[in-house]
Order: sequence, then structure tokens, then C-alpha cells
Amino acid sequence: MRIADGGRYYEDFTVGEVLVHVLGRTVTESDNSLFTMLTMNTNPIHFDAEYARKTAFGRILVNSCFTFSLAVGLSTADLSRHVFANLGWEEILLPVPVFIGDTVRARSEILSTRQSGSRPDVGIVEVRTIGVNQHDETVISYKRTFMVYKRGHGPEALG
Repeated sequence: MRIADGGRYYEDFTVGEVLVHVLGRTVTESDNSLFTMLTMNTNPIHFDAEYARKTAFGRILVNSCFTFSLAVGLSTADLSRHVFANLGWEEILLPVPVFIGDTVRARSEILSTRQSGSRPDVGIVEVRTIGVNQHDETVISYKRTFMVYKRGHGPEALG
């Protein structure tokens, strides 16, 4: 089920459902450089082409934290537009590197849902997200757990 622009509430998540996130994103040199500098990652493999040429990769490697952030961002419209709080990320794997010019797409499987024991206005959802490049190679996978508002309980309902 695709939820239009409004995003999903707790009631809209079905265990076993796989969401293919609509947007993809081609990584640019500017993306990688800016993210690397903003996060103060001083490993030259992310910004020094001459250094990177001497590594096993032979070219600049996209910052893996950018890859992670991009996958989370690609899933936002389907998963977390109405998130109350992220609870954690686990099992983050980066099996294939991302390079400038690669296009990343993502999909997520709903692993579990449950009521929050402490907050009656939210539920807890666990998903596995997989990001792939233009060759359909997995570049990142992770499990994510988050609290999401129930319908009628988010900030927009207080309007």
C-alpha cells in the first residue's frame, strides 16, 4: 500500500510489507565533499583524489555515513514522516562501496509493530532497509526501530 503525501501513521504499517521507496539519488562530488567536511571526517580517501588513487579503490570513496544518511532520507516519505523518535539502528552493513556518480535506491521491509508501553499516542515499528546502486548491488542494509504517532495524535492534530 502506498500512502500519498501525508505519510504513514502507526496504523498504516503491516508486518511483512515491502516498501520500494520511489526516489533514488545520484551521489555527486559536492554531496560527498560537503558531508565529509561538515562532519569533520579527516580521512583523505573521501576528498583527496590523488590519495584515493593509491588505495585499493583507485578513486574517491563516498563517506559511508553519507550513504547511511541517504538511505534513511530515501525512506522518509514512506516510513518516518510522522516519527516521534528514532530508537536505534542495528546491524549496519556496507557490503559494496559507493562512488561519486552512483545512484542509490532503497526499499524497506516492515519487521514488527507493537504498541508503546509508555506512550499511548505512539507505536513502535522495526524495519530493515536495503540500499542498492544502479547495478542492484546492496551498498547498505540496516535495521531501524522508531516510535511513530498514531493517527490523530501527531503535532498536526494539535493545530
